[in-house]
Amino acid sequence: MKQKLLVALGLISLGLGAAAAAVPLLPSFPFLLLAFISFGKSSPRLQTRFLSSKLYKNNLEGFISGRGMTKAARIRVMVTVSLAIGISILLLARLPWVRIILALVWLGHMIYFLFMVKPASAE
Repeated sequence: MKQKLLVALGLISLGLGAAAAAVPLLPSFPFLLLAFISFGKSSPRLQTRFLSSKLYKNNLEGFISGRGMTKAARIRVMVTVSLAIGISILLLARLPWVRIILALVWLGHMIYFLFMVKPASAE
């Protein structure tokens, strides 16, 4: 039962990650990472297929293997996060405390991706 739930979670996450990769404002990274973890714990066959997919190679491979993220991937993530949080801040004009929290979350993302995520060696 647990294996079937993990396979289902992996497939749903993979679908959401693939859709998010096509839509500029949606981050695909967390969904693909969840798919990677779910497939790894449930089905070696699905994990092998996922690891050989272009979606994995373009979005997760460098991060998972410890090589870091390419400059283009880091910029894509930072732009997506900035746009999403920026739109949210604009729409929440009447809730200044929420805007402050969103600004702090944005700042945390920027610090993380600029200084803590190591750049890929083949940039």
